[in-house]
Amino acid sequence: MSEANRGGGSRFLYEPFDKAAARIETHERVAEERWLGLERRLLTIETMLERLERRLWLAVYGVVGFTLAQGVLTLVDMSPK
Repeated sequence: MSEANRGGGSRFLYEPFDKAAARIETHERVAEERWLGLERRLLTIETMLERLERRLWLAVYGVVGFTLAQGVLTLVDMSPK
């Protein structure tokens, strides 16, 4: 039957459905969404690691400052009076 002889109706009645292409397209969309989710989680983890690193350096500087202060106090106490 030619295109002109068919008349009206849905194109889905005459065109074959490509199941394999639809499946591949669906898998591509799912993979893309998973990738976006993974990138979002990695960004969150990187942000948390940066904050943790800042806190650790603050703790290190605090310990060094306390140790130096104790050393200075010890030297001040040992000075002749």
